[in-house]
Amino acid sequence: MSSCVSRYQSIIPIVSTYRSRPLFLLSFLLLSSYLPPLSFSPGKTHAFFQLCIVFIQHSSLAAASDETKFNTFRHRTLISLCGTCQSHDRPITMASSTGNPAAELRHRLPGEKEGSDTTHTRLGNNESLPQGKDDSQEPQEQKTRKTSGRTRGGKVFVVPITQDRIPQMLDPRQPKNVSDIAVLAVLALHILALYALPSPLSQYVFATVYLFWRASYNLGIGILLRWQSNDHTLVAWARKWQLFEHPSTGKNPRPWLYNLLKRESETEVHGEYDFENAPIEYNTWLVFRRFVDLILLCDFVSYVLFAIACTHIPQGEHVLMTMGRWVLGLAIVAFNFWVKIDALRVVKDYAWYWGDFFFLVDQELTFDGVFEMAPHPMYSIGYAGYYGISMMAGSYAVLFVSILAHTCQFAFLVLVENPHIEKTYNPPAPRKRLDSLGHEQMQTDEYNEESPQDIHQLVGFQNIDLFRNTDYSTCLLLLYLVVLAVVTPRTPFWQILFVMHAGAWRFWYSVGLGSILHRQSKDKMWTRHFLKFGDTTNEAWRQWKGMYHISHMLCHASFIAACWKMYSVPTDWSYGFVLLRHVIGANLIALQIWTAMSIYESLGEFGWFCGDFFFDRGVKLNYTQIYRFLNQPERIIGTAGLWGAALITWSNSLFVLAFISHLLTIGFLEFVEQPHMQKVYGERLRDEAGLTKFIKKSLPRHVVKWQESVNRVMDHTSHLVEKLLDAARPKLAAGVSTIVRDTTALFNRYPARLSLNRSMPDLATYNPKHYSVTFQGESASCSALAEKSSGREGTAGRFPNSVKTLIFEYGTPIKVKWTAPANHSKKDWIGLYMVTDSRSRNSTDISSLGRWIPTNSGQYESTTADQGILKSDISVKSQDSLGSGLVEGEMMFSGDKLWWTQGVFEFRYHHDGTHNAMAISQPFEIHVAKFDDDDVPAGPDPLAAYQSAVESALLSVVQNCLDRDPDIAPNKPEEPWGSHVERDGKYARRIVYAVGQMFGVEFSPLVVRVDGNIKKLAWRVCNAKQVLAPYTLSNSKGSTTPVDDRS
Repeated sequence: MSSCVSRYQSIIPIVSTYRSRPLFLLSFLLLSSYLPPLSFSPGKTHAFFQLCIVFIQHSSLAAASDETKFNTFRHRTLISLCGTCQSHDRPITMASSTGNPAAELRHRLPGEKEGSDTTHTRLGNNESLPQGKDDSQEPQEQKTRKTSGRTRGGKVFVVPITQDRIPQMLDPRQPKNVSDIAVLAVLALHILALYALPSPLSQYVFATVYLFWRASYNLGIGILLRWQSNDHTLVAWARKWQLFEHPSTGKNPRPWLYNLLKRESETEVHGEYDFENAPIEYNTWLVFRRFVDLILLCDFVSYVLFAIACTHIPQGEHVLMTMGRWVLGLAIVAFNFWVKIDALRVVKDYAWYWGDFFFLVDQELTFDGVFEMAPHPMYSIGYAGYYGISMMAGSYAVLFVSILAHTCQFAFLVLVENPHIEKTYNPPAPRKRLDSLGHEQMQTDEYNEESPQDIHQLVGFQNIDLFRNTDYSTCLLLLYLVVLAVVTPRTPFWQILFVMHAGAWRFWYSVGLGSILHRQSKDKMWTRHFLKFGDTTNEAWRQWKGMYHISHMLCHASFIAACWKMYSVPTDWSYGFVLLRHVIGANLIALQIWTAMSIYESLGEFGWFCGDFFFDRGVKLNYTQIYRFLNQPERIIGTAGLWGAALITWSNSLFVLAFISHLLTIGFLEFVEQPHMQKVYGERLRDEAGLTKFIKKSLPRHVVKWQESVNRVMDHTSHLVEKLLDAARPKLAAGVSTIVRDTTALFNRYPARLSLNRSMPDLATYNPKHYSVTFQGESASCSALAEKSSGREGTAGRFPNSVKTLIFEYGTPIKVKWTAPANHSKKDWIGLYMVTDSRSRNSTDISSLGRWIPTNSGQYESTTADQGILKSDISVKSQDSLGSGLVEGEMMFSGDKLWWTQGVFEFRYHHDGTHNAMAISQPFEIHVAKFDDDDVPAGPDPLAAYQSAVESALLSVVQNCLDRDPDIAPNKPEEPWGSHVERDGKYARRIVYAVGQMFGVEFSPLVVRVDGNIKKLAWRVCNAKQVLAPYTLSNSKGSTTPVDDRS
């Protein structure tokens, strides 16, 4: 005990020294190594170390905890995890929360019905308890339940139980291996540097050090994970360098490294783990974990040291303000601790270190707790501690660095994690097929051939079309508003005028449009008005979208113009809270923008424009995106940007306007949207959102009862106000109608290319005559060849040429056969190029842009590069004149390795991974055959015969555009193509390009996504050609070109 006390006392001077700088963070880390022996029991020691671990990982080890990753687990999942409370490493079984099925944040197991009260058991690392039994009744001989893993190649293995190395690293009682010593040494160097450097210099040094480690995290680890997700690069490197080959086989050139990795891995993993027989994916992941530990620990420690170096008390700050900063900052940091601990409870060690980038496991997670509070909690509220530390440091430099780090983390999520999650856990649904009777095997929506779905959307910069009245009017009004705001002076008169203008548009947007929607919900007033004049429901819907869109744009634009008039650039940014106001205000504006984007992404254009007020489509409620956490996000954070703008301008008028706007928004939701939602969806509406349920679980019981009584009073009050409005509405109707009647009134990205030409020393030993490249594919139709002699040439040029140019159909796969010496380099490769792009015949000076295939597999750290290899190094019976043997191989260029345009191309055989060309194939042409109207067979129904011919012509072309993948490409015109077309825009762009070349009709790629099959697309083609027939110079089934009669 005395030795333990002496350990504790040795920490005290560190805590209280160093020029009065707050070292509480570092002290917490050091205490984690000394306090457990003092008085903690084994169970409490483990819990204490877990707290220390989460504190150290703080903002960094949150990398792969996105709840979306596990919400979409497939039917293979076996284990469901829910709440836990660990003590002495024994889990307690808890039932998952039940309630409205729409509010569940877990993935139901196969065969489980909606609303089922099935209890899911949460497992610890390797234990499970029978449901309904107490821990004390559990038999000691119960076997542990093992988790199965599956590699990308399909190999199934038992996933060993991994132990977090950070507790052992910080615990002085535990043995240390080489990697532990290296990490601790690097951390010690950081701490010593803080003590050694003077105060002004230490701030700049640790800012640079932290930015380096942050770049290593978000950029370095991000690139590695991106490569691993796309090409399995890390595993390919391990296989190439033979890291895990046993030295006894003689294939491992570095036995010392093998022994080091084995010792490191076996120290980290306990139980049934065999390093020699474990899959290479699992061993690679273990090595990657140690690399991650180094970067993320240094990332957090360097941030803390930077904050310590910048910590100071601002000049003239009151002691109460200082105490308030520290109390609030500590509270935020404590909240961050809880976020990390609760997220670690849910996602476990596997997801914490991006295990699914290497292999998959058969388990399912129930996302309760922190995952009910906010989207992506480890990337959003999981970084709250950064701002708490910035508050305690009292430094704007720490705050801005924290914002930069948080932004980089969101970029990491968007660019690295989300694509992998979407690809791995949410693959496209299988293509719908037709049975023998011609019916779809999967239920689809009804389709009306005469009115295809409208795809000309309004929202978004990419949808702006100045040929459309709505967009033209909106842009014109916004231009007038901008000009008026710029040219008028900033006098009190104009400022008040702009504020009143913004208030009027807000009143019309909330009350005016709200009244129209209320009447539309009650008696279809808006639709009846247009039907009275012979218009359709779709026309009423189109006009409503235009009015709503213009009102929405001008409501927010007028508020921005008012802010412009009221804002003045500060003369002293360091005075008071001027800079802080701008930072908080900008973040509130960003929050509102994100809220609007999330709402639109969840509801779509139909929900954005309140489509369920106009159509009864039986829309199913789907609580996704932001609606997982909030039932009505506009009520809370939908107007955050208004408050942010008022905070930046620091204008009383704008604060009042923001307050009124917030009240009007709540009134719209309470008296217009909520009654209609209750009327349409009824009991399908969710009573409580995820955040509400979490808060209620956290509140004391008496507080929950008080809140329920307040809700009842509010409900009675709202019903009373609604009755009063209904009684007063007839008296106001005449006046409102009179007022209404009297007042009616793009980025091209050019990819940079870097070309490096180099000559290999051994190039002279290879004879180019020994290399050859030939190919074969599906030849184009006769019409393509006939275009070479069309009668438009001179007399000599009209005679057919004996040499027939190779012309292939657009998108057809091309089989390439190559021949090379037997001793050719295994890293030789063949690329596909446009003939006009490369100026040299000896070397290629341009990039293949991914259109290449190596001659031998496994030579490049990319699994996608090997796709297409059919045969390699097959001996050729014939010998050349020198007696050296030749080998041949075959490969198939298809899909993304083809050029999706017309032109003349060639294949080039390159030597040993360079751009030195050893052989060049015969040029060939890719051609899209024109559709000839004269070839359409006559029939009793010319239009039906014409559409049938178009469908037949499109079928083969569309199949080529969809890579002839049976999961994407249809076999009949009636069959829909796979959902890959909606996810990846390249398929739609391929099809519309081919349609444009075949029929001379230009479509938007959205047409392909919406139509969904060839039959609908053919209908659009026929309809477009019929409309454009009077204005085309080609022969067609339509009218001829109008020509003025001239005598």
